[in-house]
Amino acid sequence: MMAKLKIGILGAGRIGSMHAELLATQVTNTTVTGVFDVATAAAQAVGEAVTAKVYDSAAELIASPDVDAVAIASSTDTHVDLLVEAATAGKPIFCEKPISLDLNKVDDALAAVEAAGVPLQIGFNRRFDPSHAAVRRAVVDGTVGRLRQVRITSRDPEPPPIPYIEVSGGIFCDMTIHDFDMARFVTGSEVVEVYARGAVTVDQAIGDAGDLDTVVVLLTHADGTLTTIDNCRQSSYGYDQRVEVFGSAGMASSANHLDHSMMARTKAGGLTAPVQHFFLDRYIPSYIAQWNAFVSAVADDGPVPVHGADGRAPLVIGLAAWQSIREHRPIPIDHDD
Repeated sequence: MMAKLKIGILGAGRIGSMHAELLATQVTNTTVTGVFDVATAAAQAVGEAVTAKVYDSAAELIASPDVDAVAIASSTDTHVDLLVEAATAGKPIFCEKPISLDLNKVDDALAAVEAAGVPLQIGFNRRFDPSHAAVRRAVVDGTVGRLRQVRITSRDPEPPPIPYIEVSGGIFCDMTIHDFDMARFVTGSEVVEVYARGAVTVDQAIGDAGDLDTVVVLLTHADGTLTTIDNCRQSSYGYDQRVEVFGSAGMASSANHLDHSMMARTKAGGLTAPVQHFFLDRYIPSYIAQWNAFVSAVADDGPVPVHGADGRAPLVIGLAAWQSIREHRPIPIDHDD
């Protein structure tokens, strides 16, 4: 039997605590041996929940011989320094998106990882959602024929707090970044042009913070496929997550998940369960699957399924989307930059 991979968690907020719980209870061949967060109380709570040591600093956790691999789930502005430190220590790394909001810093971090020769997996968990992954397979195996169009809808039930929005990098680098990754994933083709339009229709405070809450993006891929993405930070009916691919031989799509599968029909019409309301309701299986993939890659000394370049490309698209908003024009992407 493979020895359990001992993982240290950097960040004990909502995402970090979720990762800790999944690794401790639902991911095979892993154990959480350490936790650090600048918020000591949060770190203590996670440490107690998963029976892990609470470290006094990130450096102490990374250097610990009782930590085989590091999970970075702290605030975005800390990711690059932690990536470099973990890579220098020779530890395999799982890092939540985005790597950074600064492309130069992303490149610095990826260079450090490459120089150290350690595995780095980026946390684009939606690739591991069974429904979205099946849509990708329908493209790969030719079920839909020659790909022509992709449509991606992503709408949150409620917007995040304004203090979060102010440091998030905005909707394109925080929310739509998942959809940019999904566009690359399902098509298998790089994005060569970005055209974005946006508005503030949910809360003027979001606009006052310099962000948008309702956007549409048109992506042109290298193979000619056109992807349209629509996002909104508020959806009254729940967490709306759909992907559709259309090609010369047909189409394939992933639908929303409902609270349950009962459906009633009467003379008055039909009734179904509500759409699941929160991303943790929809995507827990995908988080587990991505961790299993990371653990297998580390154990087999093989490639991770979502590598550093997959973390860089959606940020490039997101920054181009913001440029498109500012300049009111399509923005070409040069992949040699």
